[in-house]
Parts: sequence; structure tokens; C-alpha cells
Amino acid sequence: MLWLNIIFIGIAILLTGAILLQSSSTNLGSAMGGGSDGFTVRRGSEKRIFQATVILSVLFFATAIAHLFVK
Repeated sequence: MLWLNIIFIGIAILLTGAILLQSSSTNLGSAMGGGSDGFTVRRGSEKRIFQATVILSVLFFATAIAHLFVK
């Protein structure tokens, strides 16, 4: 059970870092409907950070589900 807690905390820290690394060009004005930049394509490191965020979020969810069943 201890190893699952350590993995869970590690994934949570990595996921938080990946989310904070994502740079967003949206500001408060566009959040309220003021901006219409359209569809943008992720390239380079932005794409890798996005993919890492998706993978880490799936791992976080799977670890949380596993935490429910392992006692």
C-alpha cells in the first residue's frame, strides 16, 4: 500500500508540473468570449508537454482507481 501512495504522489507532482508548464495564449478577455483565434496546431515542445499531460492524467486516474481496490 505504501508503494501505491508513493506512486500516486509522484504522478500528482509530475502532473501538476506538466499543467503549469503549458503556456496558454488565452487571457481573461478571450475567456469571456472576446477572442476568436481559431484552431491552433501544437508543435515541438508544446506538443510533447501536452502528450505528457494526457498520459500523466490517465496514469493519475488509473492509480486513483487502483487505490480504491488495494487495501
